[in-house]
Amino acid sequence: MAVSAPNPLKEMLLADKVALGMNVRLARSGDIARIAKTTGHDFLFIDCQHSLFNVETVGHIAQAALGVGISPLVRVRSCDDPDTQVLLDNGVTGIVFPDVNNADEAKRAVNRAKFPPIGKRSVGGGYPIFDFRPMNTADAVPALQENTLVVCMIETSEGLDNVEAIAAVEGVDVIHVGSNDLLAALGRPGTFGSPEHIAAVDKVIAAAKKHGKVPGVGGDRNIERQVDFIRKGCRFITTNSEIAFILAEGSRVTRELRKAME
Repeated sequence: MAVSAPNPLKEMLLADKVALGMNVRLARSGDIARIAKTTGHDFLFIDCQHSLFNVETVGHIAQAALGVGISPLVRVRSCDDPDTQVLLDNGVTGIVFPDVNNADEAKRAVNRAKFPPIGKRSVGGGYPIFDFRPMNTADAVPALQENTLVVCMIETSEGLDNVEAIAAVEGVDVIHVGSNDLLAALGRPGTFGSPEHIAAVDKVIAAAKKHGKVPGVGGDRNIERQVDFIRKGCRFITTNSEIAFILAEGSRVTRELRKAME
């Protein structure tokens, strides 16, 4: 009997469904996975590029996410981040690689995340995704290979210029626009919805579709534009961070109370 390691996010993307992810920068416990699930999210986007996580904390959050049926992804520091291996060995089901500028960097990302012959990931054992059951390597490796999601972010002018070559790399699953960094790189920081921004997203969508990859977009928190991107074909969407959600609701409540007291 074939062994499987289900990844709900990958299954959604293969079915051309829209997957919504919560950026995680502040939370330090598995509770955030349950909150993401309750608020209608499909995956966690745990940000190890900009936040002070250690791998053990990420592992605990990933375990909770696996338990409630949403996919734990981690944005690492680069396509050469040595933590990629240990994160995937301990419950994380996808890696987001920032600042991918060319096909060589995309291939280096795949090498970190995928087993041979596609990549160079090392084989371990006692995988949480199998509930730590002893597994024959001949069964475990193909299941994990299928389970793991590789996301390459387009965040620079060079990456945008080379998006066709990046999208053509075997083993890449998602091409994701990092709107904040990309706009800064284009000399237009914060100009969400500008012609340059829309053109960049359109270019990424076209390249991803051409090469059978999933288009994604993040950083732009405007709901109307997010809907437009989805209508154009984006299926991997980061909604906002848990910090932003806490601030929004906390601010709304205190504002209403102070207004009522006036």
